[in-house]
Order: sequence, then structure tokens, then C-alpha cells
Amino acid sequence: MIVDQFVDVAIKNGELAELDRIYITNRLLDLLGWSEKRAVAVNAAADRLEMLDQLTELAVESGVIGTVLAEREIWQSKVMDLFVPSPSDLNAEFWELYERSPRAATDYFYKISCASDYIKTRSIAKNIEYRVETAYGELEMTINLSKPEKDPKQIALEKMMKTVAYPVCALCVENEGYAGRMDFPARTNHRIVRMRVGDEEWGLQYSPYAYYEEHCIFLSAEHRPMVIERDTFARLVAITAQFPDYFVGSNADLPIVGGSILSHDHYQGGGHTFAMAKAPVHKDFPTYSWATFPNVTIEIVKWPMSVIRLRSASMTEIVEAADVLMQKWKNYSDASVEVLAYSGEERHNTITPIASRCDSLFELSLVLRNNRRTTEHPDGLFHPHQELHHIKKENIGLIEVMGLAVLPPRLKPELEEVALYLLDQPNKMADYHREWADRLKREGMFDAETVEHFLQQEVGKVFMQVLTDAGVFKDTPDGIRAFDRFMRLVIETEELENEDK
Repeated sequence: MIVDQFVDVAIKNGELAELDRIYITNRLLDLLGWSEKRAVAVNAAADRLEMLDQLTELAVESGVIGTVLAEREIWQSKVMDLFVPSPSDLNAEFWELYERSPRAATDYFYKISCASDYIKTRSIAKNIEYRVETAYGELEMTINLSKPEKDPKQIALEKMMKTVAYPVCALCVENEGYAGRMDFPARTNHRIVRMRVGDEEWGLQYSPYAYYEEHCIFLSAEHRPMVIERDTFARLVAITAQFPDYFVGSNADLPIVGGSILSHDHYQGGGHTFAMAKAPVHKDFPTYSWATFPNVTIEIVKWPMSVIRLRSASMTEIVEAADVLMQKWKNYSDASVEVLAYSGEERHNTITPIASRCDSLFELSLVLRNNRRTTEHPDGLFHPHQELHHIKKENIGLIEVMGLAVLPPRLKPELEEVALYLLDQPNKMADYHREWADRLKREGMFDAETVEHFLQQEVGKVFMQVLTDAGVFKDTPDGIRAFDRFMRLVIETEELENEDK
């Protein structure tokens, strides 16, 4: 019996006690639309998630659900919820393990999130991933194929639905246990670890479609807009104090340079080390000494974007130093490098901050951002420029700032056509790739066996230029001088202001 075998796996994994067998079996029969166990002509798969797919087909045959993707995902989420601890039990176990070590607690939570199919490990495995060596280190490239495309039937059903404003957004705590709808993801098997950050209620969850190891989200229990301010730095540092094995960072809080969800205050983190974190100190900059914050070291990072790295054993001092830099940057202009703080009342300057631990020290990397538009660059002056849009035109958020490209799924078939074009074979290459492809054909060295690798490396070079376009102070003699002017202004004016006090 496939139902018995499915329950057997959960008991073997320690997710269920033997005493729960009958209860869970009956719950599963109900989800299948069966009033009793049935002998079906199905050889149960050895893999648990493949077995879940088999059960899903049986539910379709029973007429319990249709064939639309959303219906299948909602049903599967309900099935896997049978084997996930309740929020209270999970939180109790998490914090008990935390007393042993933060790592033990996150390992427990991550394992459950994967086993329950909340983290879509099979979908994530479809992503195309590779690395490209550059002058700034090894950039990571991902063509994102993990999120399945909606079929026309589901799109039609979504249009027929009435508007529902619950949960308010995909990051609200009210998503925990939510069944889902045609136009909203299933979250029955979703769990959130509740935690305090400063004097506020926050939550920790993992990302269903992770881009890197233990990709997690820290979210405010209150639905409120994202804002980069002093409290942001304080919360980021406080989170790394609680989870020293994880980095945590925030998208910027302005359109163009911000992330995809600016309506709900949240941060991203995880157990991954990005190229930016490994980048060395920029040798062309002096060693800055900041008398106002004698226990904070300041470095300019060798990176295509403009990164100030602070380190300190003092949580208070590093937060205060970051806030000073932020306040100075908000109002800073330098027309020589086209940096303007405001256009009328519209503010342009903000920061993408990333916190981590470096042995016993707290570390804050502040990436300077500007969302100014110009006639020549209507999508953003410090945004991927028009000639790169055939590869990447979306916002450059936190993950990409640190050196991991998240490229659109359209590139998989499109690059296959580009490869055929380069090899002078029949193709359906998109016209917007032609100028790039013609240049590659003139300058590149490749054949049928190497063209795929060649194209991967060339796409990596495009991403390198994307990051360069997004940098406010370019890694050029003029840009270095401009960056140094800003740093000296911050340090010297702060010290003068302190003397006046």
C-alpha cells in the first residue's frame, strides 16, 4: 500500500511516532478522497518526494484536485504538513537546541524545511549554475529555472478570482499554515521561528526557492515598509550576534536599486560566503583613521561596486559609525562623477548593508547606491545600461551586489540559439542578442565542443559589467579620487563637528 509506505518513511525519519500511524493514515486517506485504503497499481518510488508525486496523481484520479499547478501545490503542501511539527513544537525544539549551539538549531530547522518540501530542492536543482573568474574574484552565475511557469488554464482561473487581501504580502507572518490560492502560494507546511531582535518581534524562515546555501529570510512581525536607517544596522548586527554562522543583509530601500519586495521590512541571510566577502582591501586607498570611532576599522573593498567595510568588537560603535556614513551619503553629491543626492524632493542615495562575523569582530559592509535616472539612462544611471539588457535588465539587489548573478530563465533557450548562430548553424536567435553575438563571433575562440563554456564565460563578463554600471564610484583613477573625497569628507567633518560640541 503506497499510503502505508509513505507513512512508514515518516516514522523511519523520526517525524512521526508509531502511535500517530493510524491518525495520520486516516488524514492522508481523507486528502486522497478515499474512505478506505485502496490497492493501486503503483510501485511506490524509493524517493519520498517522488512518492508524493505518485500520491498527487492518485488525488487527481480521485477528482479531489485538478491538473492545474496551483491545485497540485496546495494539495502537496497539505500532505507534507502532516509530518511537520506544529509552530509551537518546532519553536520549542529550535530554542532548546539553540542552547546547545545556534548551528544545531538552524541545522534542525533547515532539515525540516527541506524534508517537508517547503524548500523546493528538486526545482532548485534545475537551475544552471557555474562560476566565472574575474579581476575581482570568482563570480557565481545562476540562470533561475526553479520557479515553474504558470499554464494558461491557471492564469485564466486567477483572473476569475475575487481580490483577497490576506495575507497582506508573501512575507507576512500570516503566511504560516495558509492553504494558498490560485494566485497565492501554498504555505500549509510553512513554519517560522519566532525571535526577538532588539525590542521587536521578528521571524526566521528559509526561502522556498533558495539561491545559495541555507538561504533564509529574517522578517518583521509587523507589516511595514523597508527603510535603511540606524535601527537597520543595529538589527543586522544583533542578528549576527544571535546567529554567528550566518551573514544577513538588506536590500536598499529605493526603487531601481532596491529589492522586489519593499513593502515588508525583511532581510536575507544564510550560510554562504560570497565573492564580495572574500574581496581584499583596495590597495589604491589609504588606511583611514577615524578618531570619532577609534575601535572601528575602515576599509575600501576591491570590488566593482563601492563598498566600505567596517569591523569592530563593539556593536554600539560599529552601528554608530555606519549611521554616520549613511547620513553623510544621503546628502552627498559629486557632479564630477554624476552623483546627485536629490532631484528636487526625490532622494537618490541609499545603502545596501550586509552584516557578518569575522572571528570575534562584527563586520558591516556598506554598499553605496544611487537610483538617479537620466535622459541617456532612463532605467537608472547606476543600473545595468541598455546594451546589457539583452542579458540582465532587472534590479541589482542584495544577492547580486555580493557577486551572485540571478539571471532570467529566458536565457537558457536564448543562449542555445546564440550558440547555433556562433557556429553558423540554423537558429532562431533573438535580434537583441545580435550585436553582442556578432562581436563574439569576430573576437572569440570556440568550436562545437567549447561554445557552451565560451558563452558562459562571456555572460559572466556581462555580469561583471552590470556590477560596474551599478557602482557609484568606478574603479578608475577618477572614481578612486572621488571615493576618497567622500571618505575624507565624512571623517573630517565628523571630527570637526565633535570638536564643536
